[in-house]
Amino acid sequence: MSGTETFTFSGRDGTAVTAYRWLPHDREEVRGIVQLTHGMGEHALRYVALAAALTGRGFAVYAQDHRGHGATAGGPEGYGVLGDDGWDQLVADIGVLSAQAREEQPGVPLVLLGHSMGSFAVQQYLVADAPPPDAVVLSGTAVLDLMEQGLDLSVPMDLSSFNAPFEQRTGYEWLSRDTAQVDAYVGDARCGFGIDLPGTRAMFERARPLADAATLRRIPGGLPVHVVVGDEDPVNGGLALVRPLTERYAAAGMHDVTLRIWPGARHEVFNETNRDEIVAELLTWLDRVVPDTRSH
Repeated sequence: MSGTETFTFSGRDGTAVTAYRWLPHDREEVRGIVQLTHGMGEHALRYVALAAALTGRGFAVYAQDHRGHGATAGGPEGYGVLGDDGWDQLVADIGVLSAQAREEQPGVPLVLLGHSMGSFAVQQYLVADAPPPDAVVLSGTAVLDLMEQGLDLSVPMDLSSFNAPFEQRTGYEWLSRDTAQVDAYVGDARCGFGIDLPGTRAMFERARPLADAATLRRIPGGLPVHVVVGDEDPVNGGLALVRPLTERYAAAGMHDVTLRIWPGARHEVFNETNRDEIVAELLTWLDRVVPDTRSH
């Protein structure tokens, strides 16, 4: 693939959002766009390896550092700070970047791939008054209305409790069985924080309507959605918080929804010990929903 290209775009409120693009070597033969939407307490440059796999199959890859994250945060003092309207703006930023990606790569399908917090933002984006993507991948995901029942929303979101079932070598063993990946996360000063109280509350409050089939029927019934999770990911509560997601989509009339559960995998499936296998299966799914019509 090409090297990492960094650029900025303006959110609806004028905030400068740092973003990245990775293009196939043959820039004239882009088959589709994959827009990555990263999780809480991390940043988009953690997805370079996944971007390389995607560009190798002809996809242009775009990703933003969310508000309060990565380069968009402006430094450590900004990590996790979304502010009063920050969560809604973060969700809206997905559409702003999608529009730019479509303008730069006209006439090809766009796939939204959201991980963890990014998947929650994508879930909410899909029912907003915004142009829909052509396909969706949700990893490390769950339904927030059921998760909320076990949380205290009077305090900011904290990630540390997720490690309770695991060894306590670093406190982040819940992310992956691959200790090198965990160590890289721990050693990255741009990782390891939660989000502020306004962001936490808004993220959960905006998710409550997603339990309603009438709300979900705003999503096109034919939209392909692929949900990929590990069965040892504490975010999905022993799968009890992810099965309702696909069941709700099906009940709302969506007929191309798949749930892939990887045995033994933890939260970051694309950084797992068997990540090559997981990415290969993702590429196979993409081949089905975004057929390669390029001339060769």
